[in-house]
Amino acid sequence: MFWGLNRVFGLVIFILTAASLNARDYRIQDRRTDSVPVREQVGVAALPAEIAPINAPFKMPQLKRPVFPARTITITENGAKEGSKVTDIIQQTIEQLSNLGGGKVMIPKGKWHTGRITLLSNINLEISEGAELYFSGEVEDYRPAVFTRNEGIEVMSLGACIYANGQRNIAVTGKGKLIGPAKGGSVRKQIMTRDVIENVVAHTTPVVQRIYEGRNGAFIFPPMFISPINCNNVLIEGISLENTAFWNIVPVYCDSVIIRGISVHSIGIPRGDGIDIESSRNVLIEYCTLSTGDDAFTIKAGRGYDGLRVNRPTENVVVRNGLVLEGHGGITCGSETASMIRNLYVHDCVFENARSAIRFKTRRPRGGGGENLFYERIRISGSRYAFEWDMLGSATHVGAAASRYPPRAKDALTPVFRNIKAENILIENTTQFIKAIAIPESPLANVLINKIRSTTDNLIAAADVQGLTISNALLSVQNPVVDLLDARNILFNKVTIISPSNKLQLKVEGPLSRQIRFRNSAPSKPTGWDKNTWQKSDAHSSSK
Repeated sequence: MFWGLNRVFGLVIFILTAASLNARDYRIQDRRTDSVPVREQVGVAALPAEIAPINAPFKMPQLKRPVFPARTITITENGAKEGSKVTDIIQQTIEQLSNLGGGKVMIPKGKWHTGRITLLSNINLEISEGAELYFSGEVEDYRPAVFTRNEGIEVMSLGACIYANGQRNIAVTGKGKLIGPAKGGSVRKQIMTRDVIENVVAHTTPVVQRIYEGRNGAFIFPPMFISPINCNNVLIEGISLENTAFWNIVPVYCDSVIIRGISVHSIGIPRGDGIDIESSRNVLIEYCTLSTGDDAFTIKAGRGYDGLRVNRPTENVVVRNGLVLEGHGGITCGSETASMIRNLYVHDCVFENARSAIRFKTRRPRGGGGENLFYERIRISGSRYAFEWDMLGSATHVGAAASRYPPRAKDALTPVFRNIKAENILIENTTQFIKAIAIPESPLANVLINKIRSTTDNLIAAADVQGLTISNALLSVQNPVVDLLDARNILFNKVTIISPSNKLQLKVEGPLSRQIRFRNSAPSKPTGWDKNTWQKSDAHSSSK
């Protein structure tokens, strides 16, 4: 009740103060957010029939659906019957059509049970409307082990429920439903949980010897739901997925991928990521609706020394018109980023109830990071953080490397995040505007956040940041405090901060903090400052 009244009070203050500031010609219109979508304009419900041209702030090819020969075989033509396992019939039908040059394998309306399905070139697997494809919960239905990547490390394990390796022109389409491995089966019972994967799979072991197929009750790395590997011209469209054992849709080492009109429901499933793009390039994701037990839209590029060995970055990815209803991150870069994420453009999306709406995470032992990342016209509501950078992680996963100090010597695994731009962002009913925790040896660098309208409880907490500009922003906040630690080259330009006190408190610590400026803003400077620029601080001061 208290917080509800607080938000109402804040909104009243916001409206009254904005009107007052406008009368004083602070030009509130410069802080407006232009054409930010609402829920009805994004996600599966808004999916158009055709793929609109791709316009990105980097060079990006115009992706088109793969084309298949006009042949269709329904699995019932080859003897499939409801109530029995149809793995072999599905696979035989795929091979039959492949030998003819390709076509469509149709899963008709009904309830079907299967193990792992392996796609071949020029095959479109269509899950018809009313079809429900149930995947086995038993490890034996995913043997033999296949080449795959699990949490950014190459292994020989179960692969994916729908798997492909080294194929061209493949698709999974239709309006049917996929249901992941049954709970209570050996797949879920034998998942490796005793440690992080890099401490279990030695990067010095040849990949062909990294065999984990769960014989005699031994642990396995869980199957992803749909994962093409080393494939070109991939289409995944229209289907819905639920009850995954692990990440849902995961292209790995792929080129030219279209994912559109997908629904994912994995709430309550640990590591139930929605869509993960791993070390792939030229990817379009559009009009998807994700409700996930972990990150929703996720960009990755390998983990630690194994990711460095592979050295396959993720490049040229466009995520547009997406809807997130729940997840740890709305759009997340990381935490597996060893080979770097470059050229990501996320636009015209709605993120609701994501713990962190726009999220960046990496770790000292995992390397890589991201650069040239662009975000535009995004609506955020119900999040803990609108923007979150976390380059430390937790001691549970990375041990002493989660401690900020002492700084580590730079090496091949030192991560970076730099050259990031977010513009036209509308933030509603969110706990904190920005949380940015970088690392002393590799500060977060060159971030521009422009044209922001935000209503949050808290403002900014940032450590080890070098180059952050917040411009043309109207920030309504209950607790107008900015905490900075070893932060330099920080600019607030045309920023209006509205709070119950109409004041701003800025706490600055760390010997590297310097050049913190307020320009054409209201308040014009933080409480206690003699001027609007902090030139250089010492670790014991809080104002200058």
